[in-house]
Parts: sequence; C-alpha cells; structure tokens
Amino acid sequence: MKIAIVGGGLGGLAAALLLRQAGIEATVYEQAAVLREVGAGIVVAPNMVRPLVRAGLGERLAEFAVTLEAAWEFRRWEDGRVLFSQPMGQECRRLYGADCYVAHRADLLAMLLEALPEDAVRLDRRLTGLRQDDRQVELTFAGARGESTTVLADAVVGADGIHSTVRPSIAAEAPARFSGLCAYRCLVPAHEAPDLALRPVQSLWLGPGRHFVHYPISGGRLVNVVAIVPAGDWRIESWTADGRIEDLAREFETWDPRLGQLIASATGTKRWALYDRSPLERWTDGRVTLLGDAAHAMLPFFGQGACQAVEDAAVLAACLRTAAPETAAQALLRYEGIRRPRASQVQLMSRGREVHNHLPDGPAQRERDAAFADGDPLRQNAWIYGHDPDTEPVG
Repeated sequence: MKIAIVGGGLGGLAAALLLRQAGIEATVYEQAAVLREVGAGIVVAPNMVRPLVRAGLGERLAEFAVTLEAAWEFRRWEDGRVLFSQPMGQECRRLYGADCYVAHRADLLAMLLEALPEDAVRLDRRLTGLRQDDRQVELTFAGARGESTTVLADAVVGADGIHSTVRPSIAAEAPARFSGLCAYRCLVPAHEAPDLALRPVQSLWLGPGRHFVHYPISGGRLVNVVAIVPAGDWRIESWTADGRIEDLAREFETWDPRLGQLIASATGTKRWALYDRSPLERWTDGRVTLLGDAAHAMLPFFGQGACQAVEDAAVLAACLRTAAPETAAQALLRYEGIRRPRASQVQLMSRGREVHNHLPDGPAQRERDAAFADGDPLRQNAWIYGHDPDTEPVG
C-alpha cells in the first residue's frame, strides 16, 4: 500500500516512520525547500514518549531531551513564591512507565528525519490539487520554479497544520478561532540564564492577565521561554514573525526581577497570535484523512499538540497495518473513530485555561492558589498521560 502524507512537521514524520515500520510505503510531501522545525521547546509527555520508544527512538530521545524532575511548578508573579510543584521522575515512571521530557522541536524533527530513509521525504512539493475515486487518490504538487508533479496513492494523510490545504476536501472551511492572546518565545543560552531557570523543572509563573513559562532544553544547553500575554492588535500567526525583546520585557517589568534577567539574556524573540479550531465533525472522506493540527489544532496550555499528533500516527499505523489497498477507506474510518473523540476532548480542554492562569490579585486568585495544595496534576491528568494508543482495538 502507498500512503502520501502532506506535511513534514512532527506529526507527518512520525506517521511516516510508524507506517513504514508497519510495512507500509509512506512518503512525506513538504512544501518547504528545506525541512526545519520552527518554534522552540515542547513537553514530550509520557503518552508521546511510549510510541517513540516502541519505534526504537528511546535512547536517541534521551540524548537531547531533558528529563523533568518536577513540573507544574506554579510561582507567584511578584516574588516567585512556589504555590505548587509536582514531583516527576520516579513517580512519573512508576505511574506511566515512561519519563516526561522537555525538548527542542528542531531536535525532535532531526531525530525523526534520521530514522527515515532519504527517499521518504520529498521537499519543495506544494499541494495544488487532490481528487480521488474508488481505487486511488491523485495529488498534484507544484515546485518553487512552477514545475508540476502528479502522485498516485492508495490513501492520503493531511498533516499540514492549522491552515491545512487537505482539510477543505473533507470538511467545510471555517475560520480559526482567535484566543485574544499572543505568545512570545525565546531561547536563552544556559550560561546567560539565572540558576533558577537551569533546573530540570517546568516552571509557570502566574499573574494578572498573563503567565510566563521556562524550562531547559537541548541537553540543558538552552532555556526555553514562553510568555503568554494579551495580543492587543497583534494578529500575525506565524512562528517566524519577529517580536521585540523590549516589548516582552515591558509586559513583565513589575514582576519578579529574575524574570527580567532571563528576558534580558535573550538575543531575540518570536511572537505569534494564538488560534485554535473547534472540533471537526469528521476527519475522513473516502481515502483521505487528517492528522495532528490539521485535524485538531489546539491551544498550547496543556502541552499536548505534538503528543496528540504522535498518538494519531500510532493508531493510524495500527489501523492500516492489516489493510489492503481496496480496504484503505475502511481503515481510515476506524482510525478516525478511535482518535477523534479523544483528540477533540483534549482540544476543548485546552481552551479557557488562561482564565485560570491569569486571574487578577483578589479573592478568586487566593482561592486558586490555596487549591494548589490539594492538587496532583500527574494523577488528575492520568487519562491523558496514561493513555497508550497501542492498546486501542483497531479491528
């Protein structure tokens, strides 16, 4: 069976790897002329780690990813007082049989590329046409110089992000939902960062109208910084759009001075408006389906975007493993039936978290902070982190 995957991000490459390991010829078609992951750090939670380990990537992942010793270390904005900290490490391994990591997206992308044969990824392929019949799908791609390429496949996977060009062939197009927020992202060299930011801990500083996250990545050589603030009139949704350090610093100028030191140590920042989409009523039409952000674009507040994409990839490979070309459409429907309810639940859960994080000082904020003492996110989120896509009945 031949599978064409449109989009060469983390989800698309993970799908190609797991499909090939299932004995299926999967090829990625990516519109960029050079494949590189933009953005910065992400959480690689246990539900993402397990499929990667089973794919033989566990040792490679541990070479660059940082194992979290604590997560959800919530701090008060003005003085850094710790409101709550969740031990990870041994407790996470005991509960879920896997570590929780933080990593640079570029390192994860490089790991997946290394695991794939060179001919599995075709660059400079921008999708311009897609049509299917009962037997196959025909895709048309354009290159940067205007040349056209036609590809025939038994099935197509749209893994091409929130602005997917595959999705309109499946679902009615609807605008992405603007959250009213934007994110600044910075990478700070470890030798420039305050000691507080070097610990293997995911720290979240909560304050009025905004929050600030930091953790080490790339084997501890860099500190990843994410700041979520009101967007104002900023509407650019691009991970490559430049922001200004001075604007970021101004957002947190009254906060604990250690955050100002961390911001000042950054040499640049990216800024983008945060959008998501409402759950789709369907992901699949005949021999064409969706995966990752193309299917379930979500806000980043639970760190599950890439994790859910890898879960998608694992279930997709399991459903197609025993399918024949003539039964590909049925296999894709089984995949959707397994994945859509869960991914939609995570998608909706990721909305509204900023209200909880951004409370102004006052009674509601004090009630929230007091409630942290009774929290246990590792167990409360067991339905997320404990999920194993390889245990799903795929028919």
